Amino acid sequence: MGKEIERKFIVNGDAYKSLAKGVLYRQGYLSSDMGKSVRVRVFNDRGYLTVKGPSMGATRLEYEYEIPANEANEMLEYLCERPIIEKFRYKFQFEGFTWEIDEFLGENEGLIIAEIELPDENTVFKKPDWVGREVTGDPKYLNSNLIKNPYKNFKE
Repeated sequence: MGKEIERKFIVNGDAYKSLAKGVLYRQGYLSSDMGKSVRVRVFNDRGYLTVKGPSMGATRLEYEYEIPANEANEMLEYLCERPIIEKFRYKFQFEGFTWEIDEFLGENEGLIIAEIELPDENTVFKKPDWVGREVTGDPKYLNSNLIKNPYKNFKE
């Protein structure tokens, strides 16, 4: 069974940019209803189809399959809900874990999220200094919800 255990945090500042090169990700949702989603994603000239279940804490079911990039791009263009999520992703190692920092573009410009995948929900880890408030349990920060309520509409 595929499982993802992930925690999310708001990023303060741009110190992460000196740690890795950003890669452009484009992703869209074929379905994003009731905490379940089917996502199409393209990066580095590769396409992926991902099915995710509802979150239970920091854990949810996740199944990902590589698909031809040209088919993924067609799905993004013709089948996915709008707006398409575009972001630069920066990946780097810190204290034994891989951190992924997503710097959103377009309708979600200004939002920067750090994610860490863990082997267990109770795993102890250290955060880089520029990793701020945790938003793991806040559904408005799910990418599938950012198409319905983009960051530009947040009032914080």
